[in-house]
This record gives sequence, structure tokens and C-alpha cells, in this order.
Amino acid sequence: MIISKTPFRVSFFGGGTDYPVWYRENTGAVLVTTIDKYCYITCRYLPPFFEHKHRIVYSKIENVKYTNEIQHPAVKSILEFCEIDKGIEIHHDGDLPARAGLGSSSSFTVGLLHSLYALKGYIISEDQLAKKAIYIERDILKENVGSQDQVAVSYGGFNKIIFNKDDEFRVDPVTIKKERIQQLQDHLMLIYTGFSRYASDIAKEQIKNTPNKKKELSIMQQMVDKAIGILNNDGDIIEFGKLLHEAWQVKKDLSDKISNSVVDEIYDRTLKAGAIGGKLLGAGGGGFMLLFASPERHQKIREVLKGILEVNFSFENEGSRIIYYSGQ
Repeated sequence: MIISKTPFRVSFFGGGTDYPVWYRENTGAVLVTTIDKYCYITCRYLPPFFEHKHRIVYSKIENVKYTNEIQHPAVKSILEFCEIDKGIEIHHDGDLPARAGLGSSSSFTVGLLHSLYALKGYIISEDQLAKKAIYIERDILKENVGSQDQVAVSYGGFNKIIFNKDDEFRVDPVTIKKERIQQLQDHLMLIYTGFSRYASDIAKEQIKNTPNKKKELSIMQQMVDKAIGILNNDGDIIEFGKLLHEAWQVKKDLSDKISNSVVDEIYDRTLKAGAIGGKLLGAGGGGFMLLFASPERHQKIREVLKGILEVNFSFENEGSRIIYYSGQ
């Protein structure tokens, strides 16, 4: 039996420049961290004593005789990609809901790949894990996805990820003082808007608009180094929050599907209560919102968001890993 543990991610700046339609022409960059909320995948070879060959347990339970009967598209594609011919049982558990802007689909893909390679007796590197996950999501599943989620959750940590024109990427850990990282974390709040969305549907329009949004995407990419500069000096960290607000205003111009009246109303309430900046995480449209505010303003923000769920979190540095392995 194998159990993998793969983090979710929070992206600060540069989202949108990690799509091939952008970085193959311009290069791209994002500033992203993984957090201590995880996707857990348990898998084992299934003994041949059942009517079914495969058992897949997630929000549904699938018992099937053949791989091509599996309804979960990612599970079906990954089993075929990994050439799993034995019967298998897979259980998925997540700390937070899917389709909420935290890269959960990529955490699932990376976690399942990691588990299956371990089950077959292979060690796979972070680089290989990320590249295989990108290939599965983009080329096999035909999802409209960027490349940051797969890389971020494979490696873990607080990183600047650079995407080159040749489809290669580089992961540069953000090396700043521990006290500064803690200061940043103390200013952040993570709230759930209460509704989810399919990121691929929103990203499809953003990708289509990319040729007409070069100015906006260039600005968003430049904000990555500007944000790192803020963290690397001893100035007021409030500037990071102001930049986050500026980035959200630019991001909303990429597509009219990124935000909506409900999201705008929630965000406006937080600003009036003392938030400096924030953004919807992921492609937009719903899910989780990241807020930046001085710690003394957090309680006031909670009061104006009464009934909206807040999730406490911390940064993490481990990325996807195997936490249990029982040899075959």
C-alpha cells in the first residue's frame, strides 16, 4: 500500500504568464507558495477476489472491471499512462474542496502519479513529476491549464518559477528572512466564497484573449520581481498588499469571467473593513479569496464576512511526498 501527500498552492503574482500561449513567445514567471492543506492518495493492488477489477473512491465510488469504464477522467488517463494492468484500489481525501482555486486538480494528478510510480517500485523526481502531470492535464485530458500548479505542488515551498520558451522551467526558492516570511503570513487571510467553478472553462477565454492582453500580462509578470523586492528589503510589508490589489485589478481585465458581482461585493466589504489587497486564487470565478491586511484588522474583516468560512493555513516546504510505503 502507498499513501502520497501533496500540498495545495497559493499563487501571489504572475498567474496567466504560465500558459504556453504566453511563455512560448515571451517567457513567464510566477510567485507561488504551497500551504499545509493537502490531497492524500491511498492506493494498493486489489486482490483478485472481487467481481470488479478496479475500485476508485472519491466523491463517488466506482467499481469497474476495465480501465476504460472508469468515469473519473484523470484516474482513467493516469492508469493508462502508467500502464497499470493489475487491479487497483484508489482512495482520495482532500483537506479542502475541489474547483476552488488552490490547484487541487494538479495536486490530485501529481499525487496519483507519485503513488502509482511508488507502487511500481520507482522513485520519481520533482522535475519528472511536474512534467508528466503537465503532459497528462494538457495533452491527454485537453484541459485549459497553465504550468505553475503542477510545478508548485511537486516541489513545494515558496518559489519563483520561471517558464522558458522551450517549455522548460526553473524553480528558484525565495530566500528571505524567516521573520519576514512569518510577517507576510501573519498578514494573510484565506476565505471561501462559497461557490466553486471549473477553472478550465474560465481559462479557455483568458487563453483566447491572450494576444490582445500583452500589456496586462507583461505588467503581471513584472510584479513577480517587484513583490520579491518588497519582501527582500526592510520596508513596510504593506506594499506587498498594495501590489496584490493592483495585480487583482489588472487580472480582472484579462476576461469578464474572472470576477463577478458577488466576488466584487465580498472584496469591497473587506477593503472597507481594512484589507489592503487581495485576489481570487486560481483562474477566478469563485473558490478561495486571499486577503492581505494588518493583523489588527483581521477581526473586523471577519465580522463583515460573517457566515463566510475562513481557513487558517501556514506555508509548507515539502511538496508531494510518499508518507507511507508497504513493499509488495
